[in-house]
Amino acid sequence: MASRDEHQVERRLSRRFQASLVFEGALVGLAGGAVVALYRLALSLAEHALRAVTGAAAGSALGVLGWFAALGVMLVIVSRLISWEPLTSGSGIPQVDAEVAGRADAPWHRVIAAKFAEGTLLALAGLSLGREGPSVQLGGMSGKAVSRALGRRRGEERLLVTCGAAAGMSAAFHAPLTGVLFALEEIHREFTAPLIISVMCSSVVADFLVSQVLGARPVLSLVFVQDLPHPSYALVVLLGLVCGLVGALHNRGMFACQERLYARVTRGLPYARLVVPFALAGAAAFLWPELSCGGDAIVELLLRPESLPLATAAALLVGKYLFTTACFGSGAPGGTLFPLVVMGGLLGALYAGGAHELVGLPGEYASNFVVLGVVGLFAGVVRAPVTAVVLAFELTGSLDAFLSASIVSIVAYVASGLTKTDAFYEHLLAAFLKTTTDDPTVSGAGLEKSLQTVRVGTGSRLEGMLVREVPWPDGARVVTIERAGTDVIPRGETRIRALDELLVITEADAADDVMLKLRLMASQKI
Repeated sequence: MASRDEHQVERRLSRRFQASLVFEGALVGLAGGAVVALYRLALSLAEHALRAVTGAAAGSALGVLGWFAALGVMLVIVSRLISWEPLTSGSGIPQVDAEVAGRADAPWHRVIAAKFAEGTLLALAGLSLGREGPSVQLGGMSGKAVSRALGRRRGEERLLVTCGAAAGMSAAFHAPLTGVLFALEEIHREFTAPLIISVMCSSVVADFLVSQVLGARPVLSLVFVQDLPHPSYALVVLLGLVCGLVGALHNRGMFACQERLYARVTRGLPYARLVVPFALAGAAAFLWPELSCGGDAIVELLLRPESLPLATAAALLVGKYLFTTACFGSGAPGGTLFPLVVMGGLLGALYAGGAHELVGLPGEYASNFVVLGVVGLFAGVVRAPVTAVVLAFELTGSLDAFLSASIVSIVAYVASGLTKTDAFYEHLLAAFLKTTTDDPTVSGAGLEKSLQTVRVGTGSRLEGMLVREVPWPDGARVVTIERAGTDVIPRGETRIRALDELLVITEADAADDVMLKLRLMASQKI
């Protein structure tokens, strides 16, 4: 009898399943898009409330004390929510990675409820965290909810979780292609036509739904004025190198804060670790409000990079990084992607300003380097260079940046990797699973599969044998048998006939050896 895993693979590769994935992907896009649209709306209201309340309280000692008291209440509520559902701690992307890899099985209803409430309260408190990580987790859990509602098995459920992650990223950034690439490059790490189509459906449907609710205006709209003169491409390459090195420093600092500083706090969890970011958020709201929340106030400054003083850009970059590190390292339920994009923009503006002073780079190109800074830092930190380039296209709405963005992305990716610093989400996933980044589940190495076909020749050794009698090579599994134009689901008692075409799945690194053995057994003898 075929195992449950075999049934899952058979359904996955059947024509009917490929069509159903499109429909189910659209359902996931609707569910994930609806949840994330409501989440973004809640965050927007919370951030406006933060500005209004702290603006009114500024200058009044009683008002400031009252706000810190409110922060204390929010700290307690968030801590209790994390205790109630621990899988909501942090950004949520490593949890989705683990879910797709089959190493976690989160209660979707608890995660959605807790993450939604936590994210809203943290935005109201003003912590420097992003919406994208939580949106990916909310989308992934929406995909799991759809899977459970449709009664899908665990293997298919992982595909729908990937679709949900794409929907979440798409809805968070208003960038459907970025959602697709991020889900495939970072979450699922597999590229097959049915998966790509279903993920695209989820991403596009989610983006359409969110645009109807919140408007079609991009979350972050940057400008790439025109392509750079070719002599200036030396500056582009150098920026890629800078972004790669800064990306490595970003990751090392984040990891150290989480694993060396906050790890020393072992009592009164999670309350004791969250005290620091909540206290910093209270101080920032009155003393340096540009650092609060994800960084929308800084984005307004980046829209006019030529008028941003170098000292201001440097101070904002360092301040935003330290505040984000303190918030994220505590395990607060929020992400770092939007702050990362903001920091990339600041790095690009700082670089353009320095190039203007040192080598006379025309000031009108400053906005170009803001875009390239976002691309380079994203590639250096996340190590998803293709997603970084697509993100540049969707943030600018122009392909003019394609060549320079590709150069920056590749150079930053290589430079960051040469420092032997772990990719950001790989490291977080390894920590979540209590393993190392060498684990194939984390690195993605050794997980690729190969599909091959073998035709059974007349008089061959395989002709007439039952499937269970065949000495299949290690790691090989027959998925379907095509016989006279129809697909036969192989079971132990299925008899193999001449001219049958066997579809075999095996590990990619062993495919050559496996196929050599199978073709010898299937070769015609008369």
